[in-house]
Amino acid sequence: MLTDLSLRSFLDELSAGRETPGGGSALALTLAVAAAVVEMAARLSADSWPAGAEVASHASALRGRATALVDEIAEAYAQALAARGEAAATMSRAERNAEVGRTFAAAAEPPLEIARVAAEVAELAELVAYHGEPHVQPDAAVAAEVAAAAARGGLALVEVNLTAQSSDPRVEEATKLLASAERAAARAVARSG
Repeated sequence: MLTDLSLRSFLDELSAGRETPGGGSALALTLAVAAAVVEMAARLSADSWPAGAEVASHASALRGRATALVDEIAEAYAQALAARGEAAATMSRAERNAEVGRTFAAAAEPPLEIARVAAEVAELAELVAYHGEPHVQPDAAVAAEVAAAAARGGLALVEVNLTAQSSDPRVEEATKLLASAERAAARAVARSG
């Protein structure tokens, strides 16, 4: 599992020149880092902000979800690539197109979850930017911006995996999640600046 690796080993795996892990796993790890920063900033604000402990706990749960996505997205994409290879060797063109479409549609789920988690992390970061201790408000703004970037990447991967199904409602959902994350990030930056 990628999440069992040290950071240095994970980066070595990421740069190894294989199709997995790829950008999705990098996004998930980056999102987990953003959630950790929100958690840290909320914990440092808990003495003066009554909701700080609850926000930290929520950020911790989101960090755990993002961390799990590091492996989930790599596994889903690896399965899609394997199915594409198997389908090319054993199926008719119509069967192959259906199978590849199905597996890549399934591979769109983890990046969509990245966008979901990212929107939540950005919203929590905005709360910390408004209510946290002044010295951690810039940290919260940075976390919000990173979360918005993760949502943007999640949308891009959803779109790539659903190229044959552009009308899929998951693209619309990811687009809305990105907009939410970007709004939260903009407010967090405005507040901390």
